[in-house]
Amino acid sequence: MLWRGRRQSDNIEDERSDGGGGFGGGLGGSPGQFRVPIGGRAGGGSSIILVILVVLAGWYFGFDPSQILGDGGGQITDNSGAQDSTGAPASDEMKQFVATVLADTEDTWTGIFKANGLTYEDPKLVLFSGQIRSACGFASSAAGPFYCPGDHKVYLDMTFFQQLDQQFGASGEFARAYVVAHEVGHHVQNLTGIMSKFNQMRQGMSEAQANQMSVRVELQADCFAGVWAHYTQQKGILEQGDMESALNAAKQIGDDTLQKKMQGYVVPESFNHGTSAQRQTWLARGYKNGKLSDCDTFNNPV
Repeated sequence: MLWRGRRQSDNIEDERSDGGGGFGGGLGGSPGQFRVPIGGRAGGGSSIILVILVVLAGWYFGFDPSQILGDGGGQITDNSGAQDSTGAPASDEMKQFVATVLADTEDTWTGIFKANGLTYEDPKLVLFSGQIRSACGFASSAAGPFYCPGDHKVYLDMTFFQQLDQQFGASGEFARAYVVAHEVGHHVQNLTGIMSKFNQMRQGMSEAQANQMSVRVELQADCFAGVWAHYTQQKGILEQGDMESALNAAKQIGDDTLQKKMQGYVVPESFNHGTSAQRQTWLARGYKNGKLSDCDTFNNPV
């Protein structure tokens, strides 16, 4: 991935110097997090906030889904070569990388939203070490990267990238970029305004129903990551093998692959992120044409 020398986002909050505390946030807001599963049994939907695909929600809640499920398109801003607006150098190369990936997601989603008559709100990305408290509550590095809809922030302990490489066999810069783009995909879902309404609905769901819907939500975020990758490729940023590394990462963090690795067997009814094959399929689907309308994980078989 040709990321060096490109614009870096100033929406980075580096909490690593706090010694992993980060207890400034409250416990209010949404009751869970969108996270990347990284170990243990991949079941249990109680920690996942569920979102219905925009098409379904538009029908159910009575708003026009075409606003957000258009073909995308439009002019995608390319601010390559711009300097960090803070004027301060990043503390390390990996932070620079994350800030550059985040900036590119900002440019892409701003363009897509604008083309559909909407305004994109940039998320914040919080770097932490060990543990952190967000508007969604307390989390440790063991939870993996996650998005909290309560404060519109992505949380990332960058030691996860080492785990992705060494434990899961998913190496490569674009594998790491995919992880960031997936969490930003949840932010895109949050901005549709569906999340808070559906949170009320999920209280009446069984755990099995919640898990099934969660799979569709997570696969949509994978597809949205693919949409971002499509426009990144159009800018000439991707190198040979980049997309393959992202697809491999999607494979390695599939529920079935993780469960086989961690416990030796799979429990399909506990899946809440999707199988390896499903995650690869929807990531590739978003990448192919760069259309949000291709990311309908509710009205299509997953």
